[in-house]
Amino acid sequence: MVMAVSFTRYGRLYYLDPGPHTPKVGDKVLVPTDSGAEVAECVWAPQWVSEDIGGLPECGGPATDEHLARDEANRRRRAEGRSIAKRLIRKHELPMKVIGVDFLDADNVFKIYFTAPHRVDFRALVRDLARGIKARVELRQVGPRDEARLQGGIGPCGRDLCCATFLKDFEPVSVRMAKEQDLPVNPLRIAGACGRLMCCLKYEHPLYMEFKEKAPRLGSRVSTPEGEGQVIGYNVPGDRVTVKVGSRRCSCPSASVCSPRQQHDALYNPTPEDGPD
Repeated sequence: MVMAVSFTRYGRLYYLDPGPHTPKVGDKVLVPTDSGAEVAECVWAPQWVSEDIGGLPECGGPATDEHLARDEANRRRRAEGRSIAKRLIRKHELPMKVIGVDFLDADNVFKIYFTAPHRVDFRALVRDLARGIKARVELRQVGPRDEARLQGGIGPCGRDLCCATFLKDFEPVSVRMAKEQDLPVNPLRIAGACGRLMCCLKYEHPLYMEFKEKAPRLGSRVSTPEGEGQVIGYNVPGDRVTVKVGSRRCSCPSASVCSPRQQHDALYNPTPEDGPD
């Protein structure tokens, strides 16, 4: 049994073992963290999955009124910390942009995440922040991808950013993957909200590589159910090959123009006119 929760609306998903609890979508539950139990919202109700998944943290049960009050107080403290940090950054005239704020009430610690075009000397800022917020302050500089993950947003596909919802780790993505998927090498077309190459370029890349290993090369002559023609394009998601037959174009399943498949059919499924081998 697996369930999923999110600490912020439309935020990143975290998977839990529901244990003996059966929360519904929208219920507030307790999630074990390094700083103690935190309140999160159930996004996926507990359900069976076919994979054998182990090592998931166990849900701490429904959140009580006391937990909800503490969570609301922490939210107000985070908002207060963000406001004070922005004001002091303007006062110190530092080229910093606040991206996210975490507050650990058990240790009275603020963790402020920011972006900057270069390294910043923020020692004086930290002293003023500690006095203004009346807590210990840690400043952490993050990169463009982490900025997109913390801020969230909508991708070119119209859905919430993968990094801000379900993606756990940033896997390396290269321009070669875009070329092998026959995508235009245009930064405006293949870049995500962070300005880097879209993470989803890696999702279908193995499918394209597998398809091109078995499909006939572009420009090669093949036999199709509609006659002999020349391969002029691919439709990898549809597992089809575009062939020019005379002055016409036809889209055929890759298996119907793949020579190993044709040889197999000729050997094991001969037509009546061919007679037995």
